[in-house]
Amino acid sequence: MHEKTMKEMQKEVDTYIGQFKEGYFSPLAMMARLTEEMGELAREINHTYGEKPKKSTEEEKLIEEELGDVLFVMICLANSLNIDLQEAHDMVMKKFNTRDKDRWTRKEV
Repeated sequence: MHEKTMKEMQKEVDTYIGQFKEGYFSPLAMMARLTEEMGELAREINHTYGEKPKKSTEEEKLIEEELGDVLFVMICLANSLNIDLQEAHDMVMKKFNTRDKDRWTRKEV
């Protein structure tokens, strides 16, 4: 199985959304969707690792699926704003590797 790059994932989502007349939702609507999906992820994490058991009527969901939903909406938001997520990732990693390089205790090599 081919491992997709972030650019490929962004293109795949863009191709999918491009089939529909409605296109991407507005950034504000997608922010609301992202918040909604994060809540669903938080609920699954809480059920799996927290003290809150699921109700017997609740359907079984996977953390992986909820993370996938978050990723999909995040890619939609980035695409709609013409943001290259690989560049965004590189920018953030540079920040962590410079500003925060001595913030945490490193493992002995």
